[in-house]
Amino acid sequence: MASHLQIRKQLDAARRVVVKIGSRTLVQRNGRPDTRRMAALVADIAELRKAGREVVVVSSGAIAAGLQALGMTKKPADLPSLQMAAAVGQSRLMATYDNLFARKKLRIGQVLLTHDDLENRRRHLNARNTMLKLLEYGVIPIVNENDVVSADEIKFGDNDLLASRSAMLIGADLLVLLTTVNGFHAPDAKGRRRRVPFLSEVTADTLSHAKGKGSALSTGGMSSKLTSAMEAARMGTAVVIANGRKDAILQQILAGKNVGTLIAPSPMNGAAKGGLNQRRRWVALFHHARGQVVIDEGACVALLQRGKSLLPVGVRDVIGEFSAGDLVEIHDPGGRCLARGLSEYSSAEIRLLKGLKTEKIRELLGNHAPDELIHRDNLVIAP
Repeated sequence: MASHLQIRKQLDAARRVVVKIGSRTLVQRNGRPDTRRMAALVADIAELRKAGREVVVVSSGAIAAGLQALGMTKKPADLPSLQMAAAVGQSRLMATYDNLFARKKLRIGQVLLTHDDLENRRRHLNARNTMLKLLEYGVIPIVNENDVVSADEIKFGDNDLLASRSAMLIGADLLVLLTTVNGFHAPDAKGRRRRVPFLSEVTADTLSHAKGKGSALSTGGMSSKLTSAMEAARMGTAVVIANGRKDAILQQILAGKNVGTLIAPSPMNGAAKGGLNQRRRWVALFHHARGQVVIDEGACVALLQRGKSLLPVGVRDVIGEFSAGDLVEIHDPGGRCLARGLSEYSSAEIRLLKGLKTEKIRELLGNHAPDELIHRDNLVIAP
């Protein structure tokens, strides 16, 4: 098995890179935007572009910039005030980026997303196609959450997750999560917290050592970064958590230097490049399940060991209400989630058809009725 230093050397081959820059990296302790740090990061990104790499920037900072412009020193708790700050700050943030990148003769494009945009299949594809077209024309997409129209996302979301989803959306080779510490730290044998240079996987024990819940101007802590990194790694994207206040940090990462914490890609179920297609990636992570079907042991074997589609005959129970075409989770008799997939039937129809063989279903519904409850092309096994 390759050492983590050998794996780091392979990062030089990354052609498409997503860089997430958090609020604490962009903002001074007094709450004012740190334009010097922004300029240094832009210069670092410009060097990646010179090397022929495509770069997408996921940038926090709109709310922080808005609070500063409005003379507010504390992040408010109520949603309207947060949305107001985002509305004021987003244009200022983009103007700063536009000015800094223009000095490097680089163009940028604003991409504002919500979780709903990525969950809806049509909008998901539109966002993907737009970002790929921007990259094709040499434009650097600057992605942020559309806080002005988001509700739950401002309160519960963070740009670590948005960065992870953006990386998966465009099939990035590398995701870099920039923060203000030198990576993930955990206790050594003597109880002293040390940087962990490499993680082959993110476990519950790993997360138990993650400290910090963000700050007055940010929402994501180390736990958020590790969770988002794990998600991207399972889709075949390498992830590095590193200190965005270190000069030329991106160039160091791409040169294979031992900086930050590298989370190795550990693709699930063929999710590496060329394996899990975009539709199945969407099924795996972007779409929320509307209900559950509980299957018998025979169906479990057919799905997990033989790679078959799910047939109504293997269904024991249906939980929740959903329509044909909705995403559902597939659970074994013990309640463990085995897979996710798009149902050919509604919950009401499945209750009528569960346990029935294909011939009987055709007698009831006619030959036009789908044989599969969930076709294997629309099904993804859980990690």
